[in-house]
Amino acid sequence: MAHIRGIGGVFLYARDPQALADWYQQHLGIEIVTYEAGANYAHEFGWDAEHDFRRNTTWAILQASDEQAAAAPRTVVNYHVDDLPGLLTALREQGVEVDKTEDYDYGRFAWITDPEGYRIELYEALV
Repeated sequence: MAHIRGIGGVFLYARDPQALADWYQQHLGIEIVTYEAGANYAHEFGWDAEHDFRRNTTWAILQASDEQAAAAPRTVVNYHVDDLPGLLTALREQGVEVDKTEDYDYGRFAWITDPEGYRIELYEALV
């Protein structure tokens, strides 16, 4: 039986893709590559040393249609981080509001919201 083997991509539709790409690069350090004459912005998270395209997760910001721009974002993306307390300190110093934090025996979580209203979940594994 076929089954899911991973996430192929995360696509955020934005009113201002360039501004949102700049925000993610500035505050979360995601290196953005511009595609299609400045209309789309993306990063490839490689799963292996050779960055085989079939084993990447594409993370992209695309121009929203009028209908998409009018709708409230309902997506939460979880990002693995290696030093959640350090990242939260840096985010607060940059003026990013940390909405909530929670600690569990297996990991730490924090939530922030980007300028387009997308909820971001940050996760640091403790094991």
